Amino acid sequence: MKKQTFALFFGNRSFMPAELIEGARQDMIKAVTDAGYDYIIMDKDATRYGAVETRDEGRLYARWLKAHEGAYDGVILCMPIFIDENGAAAALQDAGVPILMQAYPDEIGKMDFRHRRDAYCGKFSVTDVFEQYGIPYTVMTPHVVHPLTKEFAQNLHDFAGICRVVNGMKRFTIGCIGARTTAFKTVRFDEITMQRHGINVECFDLSELFGAVHAKSDDDEKVTKKKAALESYTDLSKVPEDKRIMLSKIGVVIDEYIDAYHLDAIALRCWNEMETYLRVCPCVLISDLNDRGITAACEIDMCSAITMRALSLAAEGPAACLDWNNNYGDDPDKVILFHCGSTAQTLMTGKGTVTSHKMFDKTDPGSGWGTNEGRIAAFPMTFSNCKTENGKITIYFSEGEFTEDSIEEGFFGCGGVAKINDLQSKLIRLARGGFKHHTTVVNGHVKYMLEEAFKYYLGYDVVSIER
Repeated sequence: MKKQTFALFFGNRSFMPAELIEGARQDMIKAVTDAGYDYIIMDKDATRYGAVETRDEGRLYARWLKAHEGAYDGVILCMPIFIDENGAAAALQDAGVPILMQAYPDEIGKMDFRHRRDAYCGKFSVTDVFEQYGIPYTVMTPHVVHPLTKEFAQNLHDFAGICRVVNGMKRFTIGCIGARTTAFKTVRFDEITMQRHGINVECFDLSELFGAVHAKSDDDEKVTKKKAALESYTDLSKVPEDKRIMLSKIGVVIDEYIDAYHLDAIALRCWNEMETYLRVCPCVLISDLNDRGITAACEIDMCSAITMRALSLAAEGPAACLDWNNNYGDDPDKVILFHCGSTAQTLMTGKGTVTSHKMFDKTDPGSGWGTNEGRIAAFPMTFSNCKTENGKITIYFSEGEFTEDSIEEGFFGCGGVAKINDLQSKLIRLARGGFKHHTTVVNGHVKYMLEEAFKYYLGYDVVSIER
């Protein structure tokens, strides 16, 4: 897997001690590589110390950056001293990726003219000019930080997450497999608004999927391989053989859609046609797709597919789409988050067990084989969802944790107990904000990365549900 790569930028100013830049180049290269990332850097002979201090040098850097387009995920703007802000703006106004501003601290005992940096002050000159130019950038705490510190290592980690989200969400394609269920107006979405945010939607009728499924023979090589993969992925021991084959056929057809249309995510109409006509429930296929790195939402929830992809990019792991389903006794800050069996097993306490969906069995026994039942593990959690309205995508992010609290055995599907501070107030804000009965979750606290990416780089309407 290719390492994330940062283009390194160093600023200068003629009357400042430029020899400090040579040390900064060495420091930043070490910081980036020690953190596990790669870098590209302009040759130090291209300008004095390879730094930018004039508009012409800024244009030179911009041409160098353009020549390496696609080779870097973000830019680290290093300020070893009080740098020239005009050169920086000329260099980076068309960078097209996130820009992290880092400024060196001054040291007590080294405040003479030869050693004093003044980057604390100079950072404001750069941010001011970038605001004037409309160049998006990222600033973190502390205001000044040495590259070879644990604080900057954390900055790098967070910035890498921001870059993954921005670059992964800037343009991508979602497959909408099936029409919205009439009863579920809560998952309506505006395709044009999505397109204007760089999200291309490809739609497929379920009849096409059903036809492709029926055209597959039981001994088709792809079907056989898919069946073996599913049997390795989870516990299918209770599932009748003909149902395993049918699930495998559906999985193969969905994979073919993903490959043919270069889908980065899908939302699937998962009921009740599949249960009625194909006699299976596709939950386990959605679970498996998410664990394979392909975002998959159920109930044709296209908006949840958006936030699931974003969460996965930030946390570098699978996300899940869950219902705000049940209170947990009398605890106002706990809730049972649940879905029938589509949760990625990476987020569960262990392998699931594929069963027949109890809701369908109630009126049509044997029609719902495919729910991957189990329990969601305990982990720090970020949750999010969005809506499309009036040409905008409005999105929220918040954090909590899944606990080890037990859920009684009779509770079907895959659920977990989440603890969220001030939950009751947040639920009111979600209701008044017009957000749906689903939320999407991921393992890890990545709210900061997501808010930074969507607010400052992607142009979404980020709202807070915090008090």
